[in-house]
Amino acid sequence: MTENQTSTQWFETGVQEFVGGRYEKSIELFTRCLDSDDKNALALVSRGAAYLKLDMLDQAWNDFDRAVAIDPGYARAYHMRGLVSEKRRDDRTALADFDRAIEQDPEYGAAYYSRATLHAKMDNTEKAQDDIEMVAHLGSRNMETYMGENNIWHTQHMRVEDAMETELQR
Repeated sequence: MTENQTSTQWFETGVQEFVGGRYEKSIELFTRCLDSDDKNALALVSRGAAYLKLDMLDQAWNDFDRAVAIDPGYARAYHMRGLVSEKRRDDRTALADFDRAIEQDPEYGAAYYSRATLHAKMDNTEKAQDDIEMVAHLGSRNMETYMGENNIWHTQHMRVEDAMETELQR
């Protein structure tokens, strides 16, 4: 890398490092991206995800919280912040963030899944079942859409989304 790298190049290289499991390096690259574009909510969420992978919960929370402040409609930021709260055993805050993620994007299956597991943990069986049914419904519909697009995912955003989905495998 040279000092002349653009914010986009730092971000793209950070994504590659993240996907390769080199979270410390991805944090460094996302930070460089943010140094040149401190309002990049996707870079904040991506760096926060790397922090979360390294169990650096305070740093992850701060990045997700900044992303929400920059883009209050960014469902992924709420969802990821909720995952941090859940890891901290702050179930009520986690639930509020999962609810907010779903409010922002009613077709965001990962947030329904996280909320379902949290409801199950809190013995809210009926609510957990409702959310699991929604996950199944969205999964079927999203698979049809995905297959209709000839299995081509075009954006860096989708690569990050895919890599971050592993957060749900707890």
